[in-house]
Amino acid sequence: MRRAPTERQQRLGSELRKLRLAAGASTQYAAGLLGLDRAKVSNMEAGTRITSPERVRTLASNYDCSGGAYVEALAAMASETETGWWEQYRGTLPSGLLDIAELEWHAERLITGQIVHLPGLLHTEEYARAVFDAGLPPMSRFEVELRVKHRMDRQRVLDEPACLPYVGYVHEAALRMQFGGREVTRKQLEHLQVMSERDNITLRIIPAGSDGFPGAGHAILYAEGPVPQLDTVQLDSTHGPEFLHAEAQLAKFRAHLDWMDAHSLSTGESRTLIHSVVREL
Repeated sequence: MRRAPTERQQRLGSELRKLRLAAGASTQYAAGLLGLDRAKVSNMEAGTRITSPERVRTLASNYDCSGGAYVEALAAMASETETGWWEQYRGTLPSGLLDIAELEWHAERLITGQIVHLPGLLHTEEYARAVFDAGLPPMSRFEVELRVKHRMDRQRVLDEPACLPYVGYVHEAALRMQFGGREVTRKQLEHLQVMSERDNITLRIIPAGSDGFPGAGHAILYAEGPVPQLDTVQLDSTHGPEFLHAEAQLAKFRAHLDWMDAHSLSTGESRTLIHSVVREL
């Protein structure tokens, strides 16, 4: 049985479809350019059929797409052949979790907004375990430990050699949520302080006294692509991660993150607030 396409494969297909529709071209026209039948072009646009960098460039050229950097970014997506580390979890973890890891791995910069939970990429193992233990319905010990290991593996994007630039906006409420109890929370907050000293990590706290808060309170992951057209927003939900990339959606969540930037404490003030919460534990 053919495996369902990953979010990244679907994204490449949707971008090719977007280019075709913008050019007013039919699937029959695209099929003629590539020497394929229409069904294969439809499968390519659905992400269920692998394409090649050459075919991406052929389509873009005949669609009169003038964005050279954008086209080359799509061609680079089509050229990916290596299996990512996250594939070791396929069949044991939900595919959405693997899609998040793949999104982070290929991003140019990550920006997150957290309200209740602290950023997953900055979790200690004990805190991550406590978060998963709090889930409903309860997960088996095996599934909890598998998710903890996957979360720890995701953190390698922040380490050398990648050292991916990361900006995290965290509401003060998340600092005060005691997942795993006082000692686990204290060690987690101390870990946040250490991580916030890294050159590639910026951590800023939104104080509880801020006037209001935009949005529905979702945790937000904004992954910047090699070109703005390939940015992606990922939202957490009770039924799994949601991936958004329509321009109106991207603009909406950029505005949310701009609000967080304007209402967050400085990095130094944020470390001071974290330290004060640690002292209360």
